Amino acid sequence: MRLFDTARQAIVPFEPGPIVSMYVCGITPYDATHIGHAATYVTYDVLQRRLRDIGHETRMVRNITDVDDDMLRTARERGVHYLDLAYAETKKFRADMAALGNIEPWSEPRASGAIPDIRGFIAALIATGCAYQSAGSVYFSVNCTGGRFGHLSRLDRSRMLALGRRRGEDPDDPHKNNPLDFVLWRPSEPGEPAWESAWGPGRPGWHVECSVLALREFGDTIDLHGGGTDLVFPHHECEAAQSEATTGEIFARHWLHQAMVLLDGKKMSKSRGNLVFVSTLAETYEPMAIRLALLTHHYRTSWEWEPSELETAAERLAAWRSAGEGSGGLDATRAALDNDLDTPSAVAAIDKAAANGEGVSQAAKLLGIQTPKTK
Repeated sequence: MRLFDTARQAIVPFEPGPIVSMYVCGITPYDATHIGHAATYVTYDVLQRRLRDIGHETRMVRNITDVDDDMLRTARERGVHYLDLAYAETKKFRADMAALGNIEPWSEPRASGAIPDIRGFIAALIATGCAYQSAGSVYFSVNCTGGRFGHLSRLDRSRMLALGRRRGEDPDDPHKNNPLDFVLWRPSEPGEPAWESAWGPGRPGWHVECSVLALREFGDTIDLHGGGTDLVFPHHECEAAQSEATTGEIFARHWLHQAMVLLDGKKMSKSRGNLVFVSTLAETYEPMAIRLALLTHHYRTSWEWEPSELETAAERLAAWRSAGEGSGGLDATRAALDNDLDTPSAVAAIDKAAANGEGVSQAAKLLGIQTPKTK
């Protein structure tokens, strides 16, 4: 199998051991699952299916960010406890993932359940001089990375500062030693949850939770890490920096990122409100058709959501089911997935086999598409 690696900016061999450790950044559960989320998690599901087909055991961790600025703000706006909001939205998310046929994660830890681990992680960074206290907060010092900060995103300092400013990093914070330094622990605002710590009551920053959860579940190095391309910087860049400063080891051997799904020419996101929800689509279309519509796009290519794609996917699904049981198109599907998860080519191979009168149930199953047995 060959996969594109974000850090190396090239398609390279992916050669893990018998057990494959995978960490994919999960949801911040303050709203329902949209098509952009679904595209990401379907991509990692197909990767798991092909790795299992080869003979690997896969262990995927997908975290839940239930302590976060957006989470807390939304809970306040709705007049509910932030953990009640997280519970309700996580339940909906899991239902959507199950409907789409995704394999359940090996582990699904919550940020709020890792506070002791987070405090220990921060204390270790302070002890090594890679973190410092200032005005009630604790910051990570990017000077500790030996010039590696930016190696994942391949951004220069000016671009990191500009992008960080847009994505909540506050490079103008006067309490930082370096504008690129980022928060590990911060004082809680009135009404926000707070935990005791050696640096005063507060809550963790955004980036630290994923490092702590990944290291807790897998140890120093994981085989593959990913999420959407919007997480490359600052989130994944900061994750790698603080993890490697703590362990002295490479944090992730391979980075794989899902491109954005667009609506009206812009990234589908909760902040813009330009969302298409999986649960809404599932009121009209079978979830397998939704999944199939997603698989007609390559994971590294951004694309514009069009409702008409669901009609096409429903017709394709019916044709595959009519073709019946069999292994038609299976070898071509495997070859396509081994070539950087080329799901559009895999779909085309199954189309061809079905058109030739071959049963395609096994190839469809490899893509996570369930076809009923013919009688």
